[in-house]
Parts: sequence; C-alpha cells; structure tokens
Amino acid sequence: MTLNLEAKKVLLRKIPHGIFICTLREGEDINGFTASWVTQGSFVPPLVVMAVRKEGSSHEIIKRTNKFCLNVLRSDQKDLAAIFFKPQKGLGGRFESTPYKFGEFGLPILEDAIGGIECKVVGSISQGDHSVFVAEVISADLIKDSESLNLSSTGWSYGG
Repeated sequence: MTLNLEAKKVLLRKIPHGIFICTLREGEDINGFTASWVTQGSFVPPLVVMAVRKEGSSHEIIKRTNKFCLNVLRSDQKDLAAIFFKPQKGLGGRFESTPYKFGEFGLPILEDAIGGIECKVVGSISQGDHSVFVAEVISADLIKDSESLNLSSTGWSYGG
C-alpha cells in the first residue's frame, strides 16, 4: 500500500498547534525562534515536549546548554511570531523588536507575552529533520493571562 501524500498533508495539518517563541541563552549570546510543535508531556514532573529543526543554530544551542524558555504568545501577537520565524544571520537581532527580561535561570522571557516557562532538557530523540526534546519545567513566570496564539488562527501552515 502506498502512502497518500495529499491526504497525509491535509490530515497532519489538522493537528492543533500553539505558537510559541522559544528563547535561548549561551553565555552572553541570546537567540530565539518560533516554535509550533510543542505539547505538555507530563504532570509530575511537569514536562514539555518540543520538536526543533536540526538545521537551525538554536538546535545546537539547546544541545549544548540543555535549557530553553517557551514564551506563550497572546492571540494578537502574530506579527511578533513572524519576526522570530524568519531566518536570521546572527544571534540576538530579533530581540530588538520586543522587550525581555532574564528569568530565574537566566533565559530571556518576553515581557509582552502571556508568560514564559524555563525548561531543562531531560531527554531527546533525533529522527528525521527535527530533534524532539523532552524538558522539565523549572520555573514559570505568568505576566498577564490572555487567549493564546495558535497556528490555525494565523493562516500559516507548518507541517504535513
């Protein structure tokens, strides 16, 4: 039996995804990217699961530092998500578009987001063109609760 590629594409794009900005820090360098393949993985301990494209510089930073921060975006922050989605030439430049502070574990938390969770990688698997990182939530900073941004509301498609 042959995989129906069109059906696969349509159906995989129906999986709901939130839109997050994943921020990183290595020494004095900060970086960030738009992440949509994210889910909660466990209550105790609190775990999140995130897939990250292997080609990007952020992938290697996560592998080296074993830390990242997921910033939950408000439903009206599509433009900010777009800034962090576009490829960039150097680290840090995207942060000129939004204020941030450093969280308890030194990772950038966007001050205009709903909040951020700092995470410590506890496991990973590398298959295909992405790596899947499993990480424990080690701090949570709720700035202001609101409706969150999701992929279907942006009109974008990532996946399939």
